Amino acid sequence: MPLSGASIAVGKGRAGSAQPLLGCRVRAGFPSPADDHLDVELDLHAHVVRRPASTFFVRAEGDSMQGDGIHDRDLLVVDRSLEPRPGRVVIIAVDGEPTVKRLVRRGDALVLEASNPRYAPIPLAGRECHVWGVVTHVLHALPGAAP
Repeated sequence: MPLSGASIAVGKGRAGSAQPLLGCRVRAGFPSPADDHLDVELDLHAHVVRRPASTFFVRAEGDSMQGDGIHDRDLLVVDRSLEPRPGRVVIIAVDGEPTVKRLVRRGDALVLEASNPRYAPIPLAGRECHVWGVVTHVLHALPGAAP
């Protein structure tokens, strides 16, 4: 599966990569987690990758999917084994150009829709399309949090 120009990492979680998971939920404004609230360790890879053999990662580029919480440089978790049904966010190559958009049915036609109103829908009829997978998770740093 060639992914020209895409930044991709495929692999299994590293041994010892589990991180602590607090046993309580936090509300906005919660001052700080306390050690007595530790519940279990959480391996983030195991949490976001349900089917390792069919999952890959790719970086998003641009602002067309901001309404779905996908921002420039976010890391997308993509599962190739999921069916690309209408309503799902997919990674798809249209006429050889990869993009991330929501698959939508309009009458009898399928189109790709951005979640930023500045971008027009992309009709798929008569175009060469190859679905690479369904986006299952988005990972991004909050402003000012990344080094």
